[in-house]
Amino acid sequence: MTNIKKESLDIVGISARTSNQNGKAAKDIPALWQKFMTENIASKVHNKINDSIYALYTDYEGDHTKPYTIIIGYNVSSLDNIPEDLTVKIVPKANYIRFIAKGDLTKNAIIDKWMEIWNMDLQRLYTTDMEVYDDKAINPTNGEAEILIAVK
Repeated sequence: MTNIKKESLDIVGISARTSNQNGKAAKDIPALWQKFMTENIASKVHNKINDSIYALYTDYEGDHTKPYTIIIGYNVSSLDNIPEDLTVKIVPKANYIRFIAKGDLTKNAIIDKWMEIWNMDLQRLYTTDMEVYDDKAINPTNGEAEILIAVK
């Protein structure tokens, strides 16, 4: 767990509205990842800064128990020529607490870390939180991903 400051990001990808109640996110999030991979969203996103994949949790209606939007996409250098079926999210500069999830990213490594976070007493803003999948996540069954939580 480390405090970091992150500059603004322009993320382009696909999105879904979900909630952690009644197992909804447990269905919606894997379905969105499946769509991201099978529809080759990477090929539709222009001006990618790099190949890191971002999963944003944003537009919270309250805390983590209320509905929110998930966006899976890429950080881009320009918002020109965005395909109509993709979502754009401008993430402002913010302070975050960084956590690292290690292990099988396709199974429980990520959700286990989130459960840990939900049980912590953090001064969360519930603006935009994110997971970052970079070259350490190339082997997703034995990988590493950052989880960034926006804080005051």
